[in-house]
Amino acid sequence: MEQLIATIEKGQPFFNAIARNKYLKAIRDGFISVIPIIIFSSIFCLVASVPNIWGFYWPDDINNALWKCYNYSMGILAIACAATTAKHFADAQNRDLPKNNQINFISCMCAAIIGFLLLSSDTIATDAASGFNTTYLGSKGLLTAFIAAFVTGIIYKFFIKRNITVKMPEQVPPNISQTFKDIIPFSVCIAVFWVFDIVFRAAFGFCFAQGVIQVFQPLFTAADGYIGLAVIYGAMSLFWFVGVHGPSIVEPAIAAALVANMTDNLAAFQAGEHASAVLTQGAQYFVVCMGGTGATLVLVFMFCFLAKSQEMRAVGKAAIVPVCFAVNEPLLFAAPIVLNPVFFVPFVFAPIANIWILKIFIDFLGMNGFMYTLPWTVPGPIGTIMGLGFQPLAFVMLAIILVVDFALYYPFFRAYDAQKCAEEAEISQEELAAKNAAKAAKLNDAFQGKADAKSVAAGAAAEAVKADAPATAATEATATSDLNGKRVLVLCQGGGTSGLLANALAKAAKERGINLETAAEAYGNHVDMLPDFDLVVLAPQAASYLADLQKDCERVGNKCVACRGKQYIELSQNGDKSLAFVSEQLSK
Repeated sequence: MEQLIATIEKGQPFFNAIARNKYLKAIRDGFISVIPIIIFSSIFCLVASVPNIWGFYWPDDINNALWKCYNYSMGILAIACAATTAKHFADAQNRDLPKNNQINFISCMCAAIIGFLLLSSDTIATDAASGFNTTYLGSKGLLTAFIAAFVTGIIYKFFIKRNITVKMPEQVPPNISQTFKDIIPFSVCIAVFWVFDIVFRAAFGFCFAQGVIQVFQPLFTAADGYIGLAVIYGAMSLFWFVGVHGPSIVEPAIAAALVANMTDNLAAFQAGEHASAVLTQGAQYFVVCMGGTGATLVLVFMFCFLAKSQEMRAVGKAAIVPVCFAVNEPLLFAAPIVLNPVFFVPFVFAPIANIWILKIFIDFLGMNGFMYTLPWTVPGPIGTIMGLGFQPLAFVMLAIILVVDFALYYPFFRAYDAQKCAEEAEISQEELAAKNAAKAAKLNDAFQGKADAKSVAAGAAAEAVKADAPATAATEATATSDLNGKRVLVLCQGGGTSGLLANALAKAAKERGINLETAAEAYGNHVDMLPDFDLVVLAPQAASYLADLQKDCERVGNKCVACRGKQYIELSQNGDKSLAFVSEQLSK
């Protein structure tokens, strides 16, 4: 096992490079930016559809109003994703460009939207009016949206880097000059998409978005099988186990399928058909990652209530609330689970078992797959029941999954608990022996009339503390004045773990009367926020992005630092240490 882990660790730089790939990052960050659309629209979908399970149907006017809001948000998901992906891709491209010659991401977003519409929609004309065909403007068009965003960013960088732009005199205001600077790359982008669309339709008789779906459909079908699901979610856990954020590598490849399958399931359910897709966003959030990557929900309860080790109980108590809301980094790094050979098997195979159980229920018992999207922070059991539309079989499946996860983790948990108990017992014996030795030495010194070295040292230390009291107060005052008015941004992968440290800093600062402003955000959404902060702290799962973040920070003149796993957990639980850490980083 240790040899296997060592082999995987050797490949960690390669995996980090994949996670930092600007194309994959743009897809991930662009997709994260549109998640509010998915969640918001799903609320209306839930309200409209779930009552049907119990035989209640809304009046037509209310039903139409509910579905209108869903269709006008989820129905343009790909348009929004084309814009957000283009924005994040432009940010990545700008890292390689001079500070005074950057891509205008607003112009880039507009070009990507127009290019996407050219590639994915037809004009519908009637006697009264004309409009767009919306078939591929929602989840079905996500792959085309990514392609449009990348083509746009590449074209913009080509022209901006070589200064092939319309240049205006210095007397012209910057905002007007920027408009003319964008004319050439913007026009070339639209012309490329327009010509390509004409040629493609002439050759195949349908739009490019439909062609993309046809090409990738076999891959989506294979990914929805037992082997495909095992590879996808086994890899996600395996990457996390060696300290690389697995979803950053795996999710971009399946993001389009996750959302499109949810949409297909809902459409099938509404048509009275079987919603058979397994590879969905809901399945990943609430079944595969129940309690976070590795399906650690049952494990944190074991730590909290079944462990005999004091250390494990303490970790469980600290981690149980975050893990219930799918933020399991406190458990992964504090236990630790990451790079801990004891937990390798259940951490990798529990998610696979969970998704296979879901597939068995869908394939053989006729249960419908996930149809409704909820925020990823909804506790796994609740998200499972709601996402599956309160089907009776969903309750049965949930119970089986929890039992299976418990059975997979329990033997390894017991082995680790025994190991930690032995370590604690050994430490206790050493401490007891040291205390007895100290007592014996003290008695011996007293009997011989000699000075007790330990007492002398303690007295000297006490005097030193007294003498140094004003200096300590002065140091604290200096630290306080150094932090007053400062602003700290904490970044992680999804914006969940970063809140732990940001909240700890804010609480500690408030208790000590320090005017310190903190914020938490997902990496990728930080670029426009950087000028408003003095220090940026990377959570351990986002540490591989430090080189890119340093480039971003250099452009605005602020500082950044990455934390290690246990260090981050300790800082998020100790206000004094977190403030001292921030003060140290700002003083460098």
